Amino acid sequence: MKISLLLISFLLTVDAFCQDGPPLPVWNPLLEQAVKSDWLIKKPDMEAGIYTAESGHELVLYNGLVKRSFYIGENVVCFDYKNLINGQQLLRAIKPEGKIIVDGTEYNIGGMHGQKEYAYFLPQWLDSLKENQSDFKYRKFEVGAIPAFVNWKEIGSSKPGQQPKGKMISFTYTSEIPQLNGILVIVHYEIYNDLPLIVKWISVENKGNKVVKINRVVNEILGLVEEESAVVGKPEEMKKQHGIYIETNYAFNNAMRYDISDQTTHWKSDSVYTSQVNYNFQTPCLLEIYPEKAPGIEMQPGEIFKSVRSYELLMDSYDRERRGLAIRKMYRTVAPWTNQNPIFMHLVSRNDDEVRTAIDQCAATGYEALILSFGSHLNMEDSSAKNILKWKTLADYAHSKGIFIGGYSLFSSRRISDEDDVIDPLTGKPGGAFFGNAPCYGSKWGLAYRDKIKYFFTQTGFNIWENDGPYPGDICASTTHPGHKNLDDSQWRQMEIQKELYHWLNERGIYINAPDWYFMDGTHKIAIGYREVNFSLPRENQKILNRQNIYDGTWEKTPSMSWGFVPLTKYQGGGPESILEPLSDHLNDYKQLMIQYYGAGVQACYRGPRLYDTDATMKMVATTVRWYKKYREILNSDIIHLRRADGRDWDGILHVSSGLKTKGFLILYNPLPQKITRKIKVPLYYTGLTTLAHISENGANPKSFNLDRNYEIELSFTMEGNSYKWFVIE
Repeated sequence: MKISLLLISFLLTVDAFCQDGPPLPVWNPLLEQAVKSDWLIKKPDMEAGIYTAESGHELVLYNGLVKRSFYIGENVVCFDYKNLINGQQLLRAIKPEGKIIVDGTEYNIGGMHGQKEYAYFLPQWLDSLKENQSDFKYRKFEVGAIPAFVNWKEIGSSKPGQQPKGKMISFTYTSEIPQLNGILVIVHYEIYNDLPLIVKWISVENKGNKVVKINRVVNEILGLVEEESAVVGKPEEMKKQHGIYIETNYAFNNAMRYDISDQTTHWKSDSVYTSQVNYNFQTPCLLEIYPEKAPGIEMQPGEIFKSVRSYELLMDSYDRERRGLAIRKMYRTVAPWTNQNPIFMHLVSRNDDEVRTAIDQCAATGYEALILSFGSHLNMEDSSAKNILKWKTLADYAHSKGIFIGGYSLFSSRRISDEDDVIDPLTGKPGGAFFGNAPCYGSKWGLAYRDKIKYFFTQTGFNIWENDGPYPGDICASTTHPGHKNLDDSQWRQMEIQKELYHWLNERGIYINAPDWYFMDGTHKIAIGYREVNFSLPRENQKILNRQNIYDGTWEKTPSMSWGFVPLTKYQGGGPESILEPLSDHLNDYKQLMIQYYGAGVQACYRGPRLYDTDATMKMVATTVRWYKKYREILNSDIIHLRRADGRDWDGILHVSSGLKTKGFLILYNPLPQKITRKIKVPLYYTGLTTLAHISENGANPKSFNLDRNYEIELSFTMEGNSYKWFVIE
């Protein structure tokens, strides 16, 4: 029987659309409707799903907030990336699904060719697109639930949240080029419930029998709509696309901010976009995601390489607060471990008895954890039986009192040896690191350090690790370190060692404080951002500076993602005017510093040998902790920034949560020596309240307020000099 060419084409299309798993639901264009409510206030009705079009050529990722569509023809191409909140189409041009450089030669992953106008793309052009024989070719796809990226266990009962839900689709590609035989490339997309977020990453499997050198994997390429019209100007001088926020799990810089810590986001010009207004074709409208300093990773037969993970959050506003709320909701969802927020003390100890005393004081005042600070007599690198037994005994004692226990360990900012330090590629000698000298994680010492930390936690039952100095991206030119081969793979391999350790700790319910941006790989808390020497200033200065730090450090971090600092004893210099000891002599300052941090939902490192010295001090600490615990859920909720502390007038913040019974918590400060009376506008939009708010001053005597058409109320208040006041909103 003669088979028509049309039937052959159909059969080839079906084969190319090959799917592992049950059939997908068919896409209905009626699903794509205008968003009816604000996703930052009310949970959307639609769950994440992956659909197939009736034509059999399209796949659609959709959750009611974001839509990303793929066409499967001679290869796979993403042609539609839409923010359904504001209707913005992000794409002006189709691009490959990724790129891979193998043994010095670059290859596209997926994608098709034939677009001629690059200012916009029309779906009717899809049928005319052609593959390139040198590109990695699509073979099949598979759909499933989003797997747990970090298999974390919670510490305590701080309601950290759940494993996020959604769908993942994985596209498999191979190459017809002989030298690439055995290389399998899988492009993964994750779409989440309740977020305008797509997560993308690529895995490369070496199924051959020879070593393959991966020089670079570009896991995302987007031909985005330009942000501005600039006839002249260089890419670094022009605005980037503000409709999309990109974050990856490859960030470091000790900046305490992601945008400065980012190592992977590259905004480039697009030379084929010849109809752009920029005379020299320099508009930054081509986005590529890849780590810059990982130019050579050797893959052994059977090894799997996993790229960085791109978290692509679509934005619907230029407003700083709203953008911050969106980013914070992303963290709360995709990194739920960061929602944990145990109350801890930072102990400076000289002997075991001081540890027991501090544990007793934590238990007596409602604290939940004790961290042995730097300068204490704890040494986690000592794996001797005597040391392990000592700390296991103390950990058991802490646990018997209901207290978690942890400790500080230094990695960077220290010199180990010529053999183990990072080697400067310019000199061939130790040095050149971010901190001058630092050990290489891939050295014998570095690998042993990792193993000692694991052994310490396994044997002692400690619950918290404060890791000072995960290396800040130091590269190492050594060719003798067992954990990496040479300069080319040194940064990447050290990051892999570190991330594996953080994942390992999370799997055992161990909480991590670390001063760099490793949230997406298991870090729980980072410094809020402060200058340490400021804690040698007088207490009056510290109170205002701390409120400034809180205000500035919570635009894109949730309260639980940050720690602050309170020096109970001398720190970084200063005299009696800068510290709280004797504690009973400075109860008002001690209490206000606690109120400032707990009132922001931010834990501080209360660093010293004790939490209280008298019954009056103990009562004050315990009462303040009980106050925090009473309002803990709302105090750990998002912050709306009202007025930054400047010492000239009132300042304050507002916590909001539309999902709690307590919708808001307002805390205000008067830094002036005299009494003040003020009338201010309080924005209640993100509380979810629409018409009426019941507000209790200091938790008592509720009064009703009508919200105006901007969802605001007018609040009058009077405060004594150098005081604070708080309001519960329901």
